[in-house]
Amino acid sequence: MASCVVSIVTSFLCMLLVCVCVSAQHQRAFFVFGDSLVDNGNNDFLATSARADAPPYGIDYPTHTPTGRFSNGLNIADIISEQLGLEPTMPYLSPLLTGEKLLVGANFASAGIGILNDTGFQFLNIIHIYKQLKLFEHYQQRLSARIGVEGARKHVNQGLVLITLGGNDFVNNYYLVPYSVRSRQFALPDYVRYLISEYRLILRRVFDMGARRVIVTGTGPMGCVPAELALRSRNGECDVELQRAASLYNPQLGDMIKGLNQEIGSDVFIAANAYQMHMDFVFNPQAFGFVTSRIACCGQGPYNGIGLCTPLSNLCPNRNLYAFWDPFHPSERANRIIVQQIFTGSTDYMHPMNLSTIMALDSRA
Repeated sequence: MASCVVSIVTSFLCMLLVCVCVSAQHQRAFFVFGDSLVDNGNNDFLATSARADAPPYGIDYPTHTPTGRFSNGLNIADIISEQLGLEPTMPYLSPLLTGEKLLVGANFASAGIGILNDTGFQFLNIIHIYKQLKLFEHYQQRLSARIGVEGARKHVNQGLVLITLGGNDFVNNYYLVPYSVRSRQFALPDYVRYLISEYRLILRRVFDMGARRVIVTGTGPMGCVPAELALRSRNGECDVELQRAASLYNPQLGDMIKGLNQEIGSDVFIAANAYQMHMDFVFNPQAFGFVTSRIACCGQGPYNGIGLCTPLSNLCPNRNLYAFWDPFHPSERANRIIVQQIFTGSTDYMHPMNLSTIMALDSRA
């Protein structure tokens, strides 16, 4: 009798273990491409000046140490993983991304990059977007070796993708001081059209590589970040020219995404209106519990907008009160407000649907 009970318990535990393993295998993967808004440490493995590997970066991260994230704590990609109940994706260049960790997905983002390969040239060794896609190919080969070609294909098809590009093509390319090659080559409206056409090729490539749910963020209000206020503003007003660039670029990005979905015949690409998400707290910071959206928590010079955050920078004591962590990047708390809109925002913020709707639809498939 005792041996029978032991056998039943053993069988139950085995069944439970199988269920847990199946559940883990079917957990949705998350893939991240883009720039410093979502880079979680790839640039730490590169010989580049675009790095966030020194204090006080990471001051509010669980380890309270720099992680390569351009944040006081978590970035947008981290918070999406957290809200979905997923393990955080690891930087693809990390030697720790092996074995079962591959099933979680991967972060390919690299600070300083843009849509164009010449964007961010001043940072030297960074992972331009087509190199990120090449690494995604390599990832799929490694995944295939682990779970088979068909298993890898399904895992990527069922995964979620976040891609964040565009801002650097303006602030670290077209509007580089004093004059950039691109600004001599293109009038602004022509440059925007060129960017959109190039971005369309990138997104189509992401689809061809198996992605079926892709969140694409537009640019934020580039003329309102502390770095541009320090460089271009006399009285704290947002720079008119960079705001004009954003007003031209973001609607065309939305139209391009809509057209691409129509061509594919499915809502693969989801447009995230990062401009409006940022503007909500840029123009009314107090409504969101911030004391300022003009001055960075960490930096130096006017608006703490000069250079990156370093151990010698001014540092605010309470990061939750600042919309911007450093001259270019939102604080973790601002990132949480942005992610909330990604999950539950109306079609003014997320088109054609928000992430909660995506998850609900896909759970029924």
